[in-house]
Order: sequence, then C-alpha cells, then structure tokens
Amino acid sequence: MRFVDIIEKKRYKKSLTTEEIQWWISRYVEGNIPDYQVSSLLMAIVLNGMDVRETADLTMAMMHSGDVIDLSPIQGIKVDKHSTGGVGDKTTLALGPMLAACGAKVAKMSGRGLGYTGGTLDKLESIRGFNCYLDKETFIHQVNTIGIGIIGQTAQLVPADKKLYALRDVTGTVASIPLIASSIMSKKLAAGTDVIDLDVKYGSGAFMKTPEAAVELARMMISLGEACGKKVRAMITDMNEPLGMSVGNALEVKEAVDTLRGHGPKDFTELCLRGGAVILLEAGLAESEADGRKQLEKVIADGSGFSKFKEMVKAQGGDENQLEHTELLPKALHVTPIPAREAGYIEQVQALEIGRLAMEIGAGRERKEDTIQPETGIVLGKKTGDEVKKGEVLAWVHHNEPLKQEWMERFYGAFFRSKEPVPEKQLIYKMM
Repeated sequence: MRFVDIIEKKRYKKSLTTEEIQWWISRYVEGNIPDYQVSSLLMAIVLNGMDVRETADLTMAMMHSGDVIDLSPIQGIKVDKHSTGGVGDKTTLALGPMLAACGAKVAKMSGRGLGYTGGTLDKLESIRGFNCYLDKETFIHQVNTIGIGIIGQTAQLVPADKKLYALRDVTGTVASIPLIASSIMSKKLAAGTDVIDLDVKYGSGAFMKTPEAAVELARMMISLGEACGKKVRAMITDMNEPLGMSVGNALEVKEAVDTLRGHGPKDFTELCLRGGAVILLEAGLAESEADGRKQLEKVIADGSGFSKFKEMVKAQGGDENQLEHTELLPKALHVTPIPAREAGYIEQVQALEIGRLAMEIGAGRERKEDTIQPETGIVLGKKTGDEVKKGEVLAWVHHNEPLKQEWMERFYGAFFRSKEPVPEKQLIYKMM
C-alpha cells in the first residue's frame, strides 16, 4: 500500500476503505509517514469530505491507536459532558459536582486550553495544590468513593489524535466536520464512559459558525457514539458571546463556585440545568428531564453540589479553603474597570475578540509552551440585551501588565451597540 495512492484517491473524491484508514493511522503513529504527506491528505478531506462509514472507521482507528480505558471497576453509570470549545466555558467545574451529588459517576478526562478557549485543567490548577494527574487505581477509587474525578488525559490515550490535531492546527485543516467529529469521539469512546452529553457550539467564538453546521456535527457525533453502544445526546448552543460573565481561569473557578451556591449567571446556570437534566435521564437517574432539573436545582439549593466540588478538590490535593473563600484564589496586580463611552443597548459581546483579548493579557496560551497567568482575565458587566449608560462599567479587566491603547480600542470594538432595545439572545438553539 502506498500513501500517495490514498492521497490521490481522496483528491478525486473517492471513499477510502477501512483497511486504508487503519493502515494510514497506524503507520502515522509509528512515525512511518511524514507530516507533509498527511497534511496533503487532511486538506483533501477538508475539501472533499468523508462519508459516515469513513468517519466511523477513522474514529475507531484513532480510538485504538493507544490505550482504551476500562472503567468497569467504577460502580454505576459513568457520565461525561464535552464542549466543542468556547469562551468562558467552565461547565465541567459546576455541572460535574452537581451530577455527582445526584448519584452519577463523573469520571472525566480533560485537556488544556490553546488559544482563546480555556482548558478545564488550567482552571482547576488555579486552585492551590490541585493535582490533575492521578494513577488509574487512585482515580477509580476516588470516583467510586465520592462520585467524581477530573484528570488529564494520559499520553497514550488516542495518540493519533494528538499528532493529527497538532498538524491540523498549523495547516488550516481544523474546520472539517469528519475530522472534528472523529477527534472528539475517538477520545470520548477511549475514555470509557456510558453516557455522553455534547455541547456543540456555534458562532464567532466556536469552530462551527452557524447553527446548521453545529447540528450536522452533532448528528455525526451522536451516530458515532451510538454505533459503539453509548448513549449520546447533544445540545446546540450559541457562542457568539462568552458563556457567563467571567473569562479567565481563577475567575471562572469563582463563577463556578457562585453557580454551585445558587447565584451564578443566568445563562450559565440554565446551560448546566438543561444539559445535566438530559444526562440524569439518560443515566437512568431521573424519570424525566423535568425530574432531572429538579434534582439539580435541589443540590444547588441544599449546598450538596458545592460540597461535592470541595470533596473532589480536597481529594486531588487542592486547597478547598480557596473555594470556601474565593478571595483567596490568585489575584491580578490590577483590576481596571472599563467604562462605556456612550449610552445604548448591548447588541452583542463578540466572543472571539473577548477570548483573544483575555489570552493576550495572560489568561490563555497562544503556543503550547506558553505559561498561563491564572489570575488574569475579563469579568463582563454587560451582555446582550442590557441597557448601558455612559460611564457604566462594561467589564473589569484583571491584569498584571499595563493595558495598551490598541488593546483598549479592540476591547471597545468587541461590544456591538444599538440605540434601540435588543432582545436577550437564546442560548440553547436545539436539544438533540
């Protein structure tokens, strides 16, 4: 078999066989196919696509390129949620403990952020002492004991995806539904959970720019999961503006704590309740979505969701006192309020630009080797639909270095304003 023949086959819009896909992935992981040839194939896939069978074969080949985790020693239904990435998305930090408090087993493997999308591990590591790397036995014991554990992915979990994603990131081949779907689902299936809830985002701060494209991606991932015997649901959500009010690692931990204590942002709280209700239903822990929602509302009201978060943090070496007293979380040297220059109504807070601005002051990493400053970020004061008066605070910027004028002008440009009232945006476009 010659790799150039596979490239030419896809160039002419022909389907690759199961054997060709398996051969390609195994040889690439072994280091026997050069990046420049794989880049050529990836671009052909971006331009000409893959059918459902090809995408399923690619997913399975990637899944079996390394370790497949056996979570059978964990008693009960293992659940997971996955977001396709966004600005201010701290859902795992709040929803995971809520689900565990309702009796689900949350055995989650998460990643780090690159660019404007924050990573769950980066957020958790803003808590003093938190250890994201547990051995398998410790991880399983923790989930069996307290119902939740969140750790980093092992080096041998889907190594094919690590190589392919790094290559896609630098060759302009990220935006392909078959490649995105196989990347996400190969990791989710290798991680061994029973119920998967997908939060597929669209808009300026997401890979999918339209709700229609997000629905297509969700359908593909649901079919891949179901073909492997998993219960998979999806919700299509708007990422044209940041989720919640906070963007930045320690700031998002605080917002997750606020949500678990019952006074989080309306949009973020609603996302947790809707997504969590679906998970509880699919896991057999709720009779209906309405029942699941009531259970989640109860663990917020009685504090058991927050207690579960503290249990997890303590079990993984973190300082739970920083959750009880969030003012002890890392703090930036400066907190600068940004006043509105004119009165009006907020039409949109552009997620992509807010994410980039936060990254540039230290809240994200442009390259993998960059160091995150967990204390930095942006806390919004206004969002879509809000009226704003001249001089009112649009946001508070938490920063260590002086803010440059060019940065400030871009910040103002991220707020689209209207002279007429603007309706609140609909966060959840569709449940699938």
